[in-house]
Amino acid sequence: MKNILRTSLLVLAVFGTLTTTTVRADEVADWNRNLFEAARLNSPPTSPLLITRNAALVQAAVFDAINGIERRYTPIHVEPAAEPGSSRRAAAVQAAYAVLVRLYPSQSATLLEKRNASLAAITDDEDGDPGQSIERGIAWGQTVADAIWAWRLTDGITPAPAPFIGGTNPGQWRPTPPGFLPGAGVQFSYMTPWVIESPSQFRPGGPPALNSQRYTADFNEVKLKGDISGLNRTEDESLYSRFWNVSTSPAYWNQIALTLAERQHFTLSARSRLMALVDLSIADAAIGCWEAKYTYNFWRPVTAITLADTDGNPDTTAGPFTSYLITPNHPDYPSGHSCVSSSAATVLANTFGENTSFSVSSDAPEMAGVIRSYTSFSEILQEIKNARVFAGIHFRSACDDGTQLGFGVADFVQSHALQRVHGNGNQ
Repeated sequence: MKNILRTSLLVLAVFGTLTTTTVRADEVADWNRNLFEAARLNSPPTSPLLITRNAALVQAAVFDAINGIERRYTPIHVEPAAEPGSSRRAAAVQAAYAVLVRLYPSQSATLLEKRNASLAAITDDEDGDPGQSIERGIAWGQTVADAIWAWRLTDGITPAPAPFIGGTNPGQWRPTPPGFLPGAGVQFSYMTPWVIESPSQFRPGGPPALNSQRYTADFNEVKLKGDISGLNRTEDESLYSRFWNVSTSPAYWNQIALTLAERQHFTLSARSRLMALVDLSIADAAIGCWEAKYTYNFWRPVTAITLADTDGNPDTTAGPFTSYLITPNHPDYPSGHSCVSSSAATVLANTFGENTSFSVSSDAPEMAGVIRSYTSFSEILQEIKNARVFAGIHFRSACDDGTQLGFGVADFVQSHALQRVHGNGNQ
């Protein structure tokens, strides 16, 4: 089921969320929302690729801060060493704040104000005397954030590599209109993963040969459905193609995760673990995806269709083509959106069940009042794949194989990270 509900329903949903939050603050949810607000308000807004790393930084710090007090799970990086009686809630606030203020220093005043308000709201902390407990929690949260930050400074994010301009042979990516920009995020192709063993661990088999039936079918589908004219798209297909493009994948999937956690009344501990699993899986799926992108260096539809007379395939016909949405400046195969979305969906399906119903909205002003609703995770993943093809920016194979990459990454993350210790870990 995919539908669009009226703005009034969105207002009611937001009002309900605010009402719940004012009854009992949840620092994990609050600071996750602060993360994505900071990313959106940044100038320029944080890119869909970079936010995968930023979200993992914040949620890793929040998880290790809480877990360092509770000692229920194996840590992401920081071994549990909090002083007894430290406030979990204060530790979560300080850990998130300390990472975010480094990521978005221009917003330091706003973030400090939010941090102080969150700490002031902790008046009934269950971890002991509020004053001493909060002080110890702040100190521990800062320690964790410092350690996580120092650890990931050496992950390969800097220095930026030389500009990548691809190649000119048939099938090779090269800069695309309208900006003709060099390839983005090359360093993510060799970045140190968070959990998986190497960037290439789940590399898919590669795009179809240019003279294959699979490529021919992919080519003709995107040429028919993805052109800017929209003559072969339904109104809803055009809408959801824009919907899934105007914000970042992590923003959507973190929203879905928080909604489902709230529905199931997850504790602070369980929520921090869920969000860490979601964002670590997303971050590693992005790394694996970009490793494959720059390994195969496959051209985008906007290039392939205009140069089809060079591909050696008699069943593909060259012609003018402008993609419905602007083609991102990196190789086609595999699809980044499908990689990271399937990784997040796998974590949530394994947690809540495949046939879970849920809805999602966008933080983009142009999608205000639009809510997409689904009855399963496979349904939303199919729509996301369609959205990239119907936007004219991906071949179907890039989306199908990207989805498989995300499945593998998420299953590995869930089976190798944040494991219960000493019989603990009850939600």
